[in-house]
Amino acid sequence: MRYAKRGRLRFTSHRDVARTFERALRRAGAPMAYSQGFSPHPKISWVGAAPTGVASEAEYVEVSVVDAVDPEALRVALDDAMPPGLDVLEVVQAAGGNLTERIEASRWSVELPGVSAEDLRDAVERLLATESVEVERATKDGKRVLDVRPAVVWARARERASDAEHEGVASSPPCGILDAVVRQTTPAVRPDDVLSALRVVAGLVPPVPAKATRMAQGRLDDEGGLIDPFALDRAVEQDPGAVERR
Repeated sequence: MRYAKRGRLRFTSHRDVARTFERALRRAGAPMAYSQGFSPHPKISWVGAAPTGVASEAEYVEVSVVDAVDPEALRVALDDAMPPGLDVLEVVQAAGGNLTERIEASRWSVELPGVSAEDLRDAVERLLATESVEVERATKDGKRVLDVRPAVVWARARERASDAEHEGVASSPPCGILDAVVRQTTPAVRPDDVLSALRVVAGLVPPVPAKATRMAQGRLDDEGGLIDPFALDRAVEQDPGAVERR
């Protein structure tokens, strides 16, 4: 399944999202498969959940079922059972293999109100020209240092008109947009880590908190783009012999 985390729901923790999904699956009547043992639990596998506070248009989860279901019917029933802001966008029947193996990078879009595209572009160029940029991240076990640069496949800056400008207000603050493809390394490099790297190399400090949205996930192609994780599943649905020929 691919789902979105939008609006205020981006502040929901992954644990709460998982609980919400389990309840919604029961309400939708999904014939879920359960683990064996003293405390059985639904067989649900999460793939690289977005950090708390980050929105996403491309979150993925695998659900095992004991009976065949119609993917679109399940999508509609599950989406109806979910709260607004957690939106089920697509459900496909797995063609085999592990969904995790089809995902190695994310494409992010980060809005930086108060930062001009020119300043952002200069900072991005400095980041890309550097081989190593170490940043500190606060964790429950203390501060952790990680090198951001190797995870950044590409990045570029552009400018978005602010909401005030859309409404016809003449003067409005700039809003730079950072688009980037970042490998899902261990430890994971998050959007705020990339922003910390921009601060290190160029002193870029947004005047207000940035808003990050994950736009896509998948395996990298030769041009730095991402291959849709569901491409194989759709191909097999249209042509059941596609896997054998591969």
